[in-house]
Amino acid sequence: MSARLCAVCVGRTEPRGTDGAADPFDRPWESAIWKNPVAGAVGVDTLGLDGDAQADPRVHGGPEKAVLAYATRHYTETWRPHLAADMLRPGAFGENLAVDGLDEATVAIGDVFAIGSARLQVSQPRGPCWKLVRKFRRPDLFDPVIGNGCTGWYLGVLEDGLLEAGQPIVLVDRPHPRLTVAATNGVLHRRPLDRAVTAELAACALLAPNMRRQIAGKLSDS
Repeated sequence: MSARLCAVCVGRTEPRGTDGAADPFDRPWESAIWKNPVAGAVGVDTLGLDGDAQADPRVHGGPEKAVLAYATRHYTETWRPHLAADMLRPGAFGENLAVDGLDEATVAIGDVFAIGSARLQVSQPRGPCWKLVRKFRRPDLFDPVIGNGCTGWYLGVLEDGLLEAGQPIVLVDRPHPRLTVAATNGVLHRRPLDRAVTAELAACALLAPNMRRQIAGKLSDS
Protein backbone atom coordinates (compact mmCIF):
# COMPACT_ATOMS: atom_id res chain seq x y z
CA MET A 1 0.00 0.00 0.00
CA SER A 2 1.44 3.34 -1.08
CA ALA A 3 -0.35 6.34 0.39
CA ARG A 4 0.54 9.95 1.05
CA LEU A 5 -0.81 12.83 3.09
CA CYS A 6 -1.57 15.54 0.53
CA ALA A 7 -2.76 18.25 2.90
CA VAL A 8 -3.46 18.94 6.56
CA CYS A 9 -6.53 21.16 6.87
CA VAL A 10 -7.97 23.07 9.82
CA GLY A 11 -10.77 25.54 10.37
CA ARG A 12 -12.48 27.55 13.09
CA THR A 13 -16.19 27.94 13.69
CA GLU A 14 -17.62 30.67 11.48
CA PRO A 15 -21.02 32.39 11.59
CA ARG A 16 -22.58 32.77 8.17
CA GLY A 17 -25.79 34.13 6.74
CA THR A 18 -28.15 37.04 7.35
CA ASP A 19 -31.22 37.29 9.53
CA GLY A 20 -34.41 37.41 7.50
CA ALA A 21 -32.80 36.26 4.23
CA ALA A 22 -35.35 35.05 1.69
CA ASP A 23 -33.22 32.11 0.55
CA PRO A 24 -32.89 29.48 3.32
CA PHE A 25 -29.28 28.94 2.29
CA ASP A 26 -28.55 32.56 3.22
CA ARG A 27 -30.01 32.42 6.72
CA PRO A 28 -27.76 32.37 9.80
CA TRP A 29 -25.83 29.23 10.73
CA GLU A 30 -22.48 28.29 12.21
CA SER A 31 -19.99 25.66 11.13
CA ALA A 32 -16.30 24.81 11.06
CA ILE A 33 -16.68 22.96 7.76
CA TRP A 34 -14.51 25.51 5.97
CA LYS A 35 -11.13 23.81 6.31
CA ASN A 36 -7.96 25.15 4.69
CA PRO A 37 -4.56 23.55 4.17
CA VAL A 38 -1.80 24.70 6.49
CA ALA A 39 1.94 24.60 5.92
CA GLY A 40 4.44 22.90 8.18
CA ALA A 41 4.01 20.41 10.98
CA VAL A 42 0.70 20.35 12.84
CA GLY A 43 0.17 18.74 16.22
CA VAL A 44 -2.54 16.15 16.70
CA ASP A 45 -3.88 14.61 19.91
CA THR A 46 -7.00 12.83 21.10
CA LEU A 47 -9.07 16.00 20.63
CA GLY A 48 -7.93 16.62 17.06
CA LEU A 49 -5.55 18.92 15.20
CA ASP A 50 -4.05 22.05 16.66
CA GLY A 51 -5.96 25.06 15.33
CA ASP A 52 -9.04 23.06 14.34
CA ALA A 53 -12.54 23.26 15.79
CA GLN A 54 -16.00 21.69 15.54
CA ALA A 55 -19.15 23.77 15.81
CA ASP A 56 -21.31 20.96 17.23
CA PRO A 57 -19.35 18.60 19.53
CA ARG A 58 -22.41 16.37 19.91
CA VAL A 59 -21.85 14.97 16.40
CA HIS A 60 -18.28 15.99 15.49
CA GLY A 61 -15.00 15.62 17.30
CA GLY A 62 -14.26 13.58 20.40
CA PRO A 63 -12.08 10.49 20.81
CA GLU A 64 -13.67 8.52 17.95
CA LYS A 65 -13.92 11.49 15.59
CA ALA A 66 -10.73 13.42 16.30
CA VAL A 67 -9.72 13.62 12.64
CA LEU A 68 -11.62 13.29 9.36
CA ALA A 69 -9.84 11.89 6.28
CA TYR A 70 -10.96 12.11 2.66
CA ALA A 71 -9.59 10.70 -0.58
CA THR A 72 -8.40 13.39 -2.97
CA ARG A 73 -9.29 11.27 -5.99
CA HIS A 74 -12.98 11.83 -5.24
CA TYR A 75 -12.57 15.45 -6.24
CA THR A 76 -11.43 14.58 -9.76
CA GLU A 77 -13.19 11.26 -10.34
CA THR A 78 -16.50 11.64 -8.52
CA TRP A 79 -17.43 15.25 -7.84
CA ARG A 80 -16.04 17.14 -10.83
CA PRO A 81 -19.21 16.58 -12.92
CA HIS A 82 -21.43 17.76 -10.05
CA LEU A 83 -19.64 20.63 -8.32
CA ALA A 84 -17.74 23.69 -9.53
CA ALA A 85 -14.03 23.01 -10.04
CA ASP A 86 -13.00 25.92 -7.80
CA MET A 87 -14.82 24.26 -4.89
CA LEU A 88 -12.94 20.98 -5.20
CA ARG A 89 -9.72 21.30 -3.25
CA PRO A 90 -8.27 19.77 -0.07
CA GLY A 91 -10.53 20.58 2.85
CA ALA A 92 -13.60 21.20 0.72
CA PHE A 93 -15.59 18.35 2.27
CA GLY A 94 -14.60 19.41 5.77
CA GLU A 95 -11.77 16.90 6.00
CA ASN A 96 -8.66 17.39 8.10
CA LEU A 97 -6.50 14.98 6.13
CA ALA A 98 -6.61 14.94 2.34
CA VAL A 99 -5.05 11.64 1.32
CA ASP A 100 -3.82 10.02 -1.87
CA GLY A 101 -3.69 6.25 -2.33
CA LEU A 102 -6.48 5.38 0.12
CA ASP A 103 -10.25 5.40 -0.15
CA GLU A 104 -13.30 3.82 1.43
CA ALA A 105 -12.70 0.50 -0.36
CA THR A 106 -9.12 0.18 0.86
CA VAL A 107 -9.45 1.45 4.45
CA ALA A 108 -10.94 -0.79 7.14
CA ILE A 109 -12.34 -0.28 10.62
CA GLY A 110 -9.53 -0.59 13.16
CA ASP A 111 -6.74 0.15 10.69
CA VAL A 112 -3.80 1.82 12.41
CA PHE A 113 -1.80 4.29 10.35
CA ALA A 114 1.49 5.97 11.13
CA ILE A 115 1.72 9.52 9.80
CA GLY A 116 4.71 11.52 10.92
CA SER A 117 5.16 10.83 14.62
CA ALA A 118 1.45 10.18 15.22
CA ARG A 119 -0.55 6.95 15.22
CA LEU A 120 -4.19 7.08 14.19
CA GLN A 121 -6.91 4.43 14.09
CA VAL A 122 -9.97 4.26 11.84
CA SER A 123 -13.15 4.32 13.92
CA GLN A 124 -16.09 4.77 11.51
CA PRO A 125 -17.29 6.24 8.21
CA ARG A 126 -18.41 9.82 8.18
CA GLY A 127 -22.17 10.05 8.13
CA PRO A 128 -23.67 12.16 5.32
CA CYS A 129 -23.95 15.63 6.79
CA TRP A 130 -26.51 18.37 6.13
CA LYS A 131 -23.69 20.90 6.42
CA LEU A 132 -22.28 19.67 3.10
CA VAL A 133 -25.65 20.47 1.55
CA ARG A 134 -25.58 23.92 3.14
CA LYS A 135 -21.98 24.70 2.26
CA PHE A 136 -22.31 23.72 -1.40
CA ARG A 137 -25.87 25.11 -1.63
CA ARG A 138 -26.99 21.83 -3.15
CA PRO A 139 -30.17 20.32 -1.66
CA ASP A 140 -29.66 17.28 -3.90
CA LEU A 141 -26.17 16.47 -2.56
CA PHE A 142 -27.20 14.23 0.34
CA ASP A 143 -28.36 11.30 -1.79
CA PRO A 144 -25.26 11.19 -4.04
CA VAL A 145 -22.97 11.04 -1.00
CA ILE A 146 -24.91 8.01 0.24
CA GLY A 147 -25.14 6.49 -3.23
CA ASN A 148 -21.49 6.76 -4.22
CA GLY A 149 -20.13 5.99 -0.77
CA CYS A 150 -17.57 8.81 -0.91
CA THR A 151 -18.09 9.70 2.72
CA GLY A 152 -14.57 9.82 4.12
CA TRP A 153 -13.71 8.23 7.46
CA TYR A 154 -12.98 9.28 11.01
CA LEU A 155 -9.89 8.37 13.00
CA GLY A 156 -9.05 8.42 16.67
CA VAL A 157 -5.56 9.27 17.85
CA LEU A 158 -3.61 6.47 19.54
CA GLU A 159 -0.37 8.40 19.87
CA ASP A 160 -0.05 12.19 19.81
CA GLY A 161 2.39 13.57 17.28
CA LEU A 162 3.10 15.92 14.41
CA LEU A 163 1.70 15.62 10.89
CA GLU A 164 2.83 17.39 7.75
CA ALA A 165 1.68 17.40 4.13
CA GLY A 166 3.82 15.21 1.92
CA GLN A 167 4.47 12.54 4.53
CA PRO A 168 3.81 8.87 3.75
CA ILE A 169 0.85 7.13 5.36
CA VAL A 170 2.01 3.75 6.62
CA LEU A 171 -0.38 0.93 7.51
CA VAL A 172 0.79 -0.46 10.85
CA ASP A 173 -2.02 -2.87 11.70
CA ARG A 174 -5.18 -4.21 10.05
CA PRO A 175 -7.20 -6.31 12.49
CA HIS A 176 -10.44 -6.41 10.46
CA PRO A 177 -9.62 -6.49 6.72
CA ARG A 178 -13.17 -7.47 5.72
CA LEU A 179 -14.73 -4.51 7.51
CA THR A 180 -13.84 -1.78 5.06
CA VAL A 181 -15.37 1.66 5.26
CA ALA A 182 -17.19 0.82 2.02
CA ALA A 183 -18.62 -2.37 3.54
CA THR A 184 -19.71 -0.42 6.62
CA ASN A 185 -21.42 2.18 4.44
CA GLY A 186 -23.15 -0.67 2.62
CA VAL A 187 -24.61 -1.99 5.87
CA LEU A 188 -25.69 1.49 6.90
CA HIS A 189 -27.28 2.62 3.66
CA ARG A 190 -28.03 -0.28 1.29
CA ARG A 191 -30.37 -3.22 0.93
CA PRO A 192 -30.45 -6.18 1.02
CA LEU A 193 -28.59 -6.35 4.32
CA ASP A 194 -25.46 -8.48 4.38
CA ARG A 195 -26.15 -10.18 7.70
CA ALA A 196 -22.68 -11.73 8.03
CA VAL A 197 -20.88 -8.40 7.65
CA THR A 198 -23.52 -6.68 9.80
CA ALA A 199 -22.99 -9.18 12.61
CA GLU A 200 -19.22 -8.81 12.36
CA LEU A 201 -19.49 -5.03 12.57
CA ALA A 202 -21.91 -5.20 15.50
CA ALA A 203 -19.33 -7.29 17.36
CA CYS A 204 -16.33 -5.16 16.39
CA ALA A 205 -14.95 -3.42 19.47
CA LEU A 206 -12.94 -1.02 17.29
CA LEU A 207 -16.03 0.43 15.61
CA ALA A 208 -17.24 3.60 17.36
CA PRO A 209 -19.82 2.64 20.05
CA ASN A 210 -22.70 4.71 18.67
CA MET A 211 -22.30 3.15 15.24
CA ARG A 212 -22.05 -0.35 16.74
CA ARG A 213 -25.40 0.19 18.42
CA GLN A 214 -26.90 1.52 15.19
CA ILE A 215 -25.71 -1.51 13.25
CA ALA A 216 -26.80 -3.95 15.94
CA GLY A 217 -30.26 -2.43 15.67
CA LYS A 218 -30.33 -3.26 11.97
CA LEU A 219 -29.76 -6.92 12.81
CA SER A 220 -32.62 -7.04 15.26
CA ASP A 221 -34.93 -5.15 12.89
CA SER A 222 -34.25 -7.32 9.84
